[in-house]
Amino acid sequence: MRRGVSHAPWRLSRHFLGRPASVTEARRFITTTLGAWPVVESAELIVSELATNAVRHTASARFGGKFIVSIQAEPDQVWLGVTDEGGPGLPRLVRPSDDEGGRGLLLVASLADNWGVYGDQAGRTVWALLKVDPIAAAAHATCRS
Repeated sequence: MRRGVSHAPWRLSRHFLGRPASVTEARRFITTTLGAWPVVESAELIVSELATNAVRHTASARFGGKFIVSIQAEPDQVWLGVTDEGGPGLPRLVRPSDDEGGRGLLLVASLADNWGVYGDQAGRTVWALLKVDPIAAAAHATCRS
């Protein structure tokens, strides 16, 4: 299903198994769903980072675990959320080091207009908000038609 830029708000969510291969599926879900939106590349990177965190650092990675990717779109913004099955500790920004990991939320913070976390050890949602210029979005959608 490929959605164009619409003037009516809409929501869509999808469940994924809590395994590394599902990160690729989550990215595809974003690019397929937001194909005509000018924020699709940022949205894809954000969801990739958040889904990776869900399968690396939460109970979503246990056998039978899952995570949910949600999109809420309005003409001037796209809200993205990845809901995991919880675990110890809260997602937080860390200063980059020489290690490979630990940069995901820094990337999310740099790409998103706003982001945050809600929930607790039983499950949490890490979300990001991307602002969209409605005129640019409409022009982009017209070019792709």
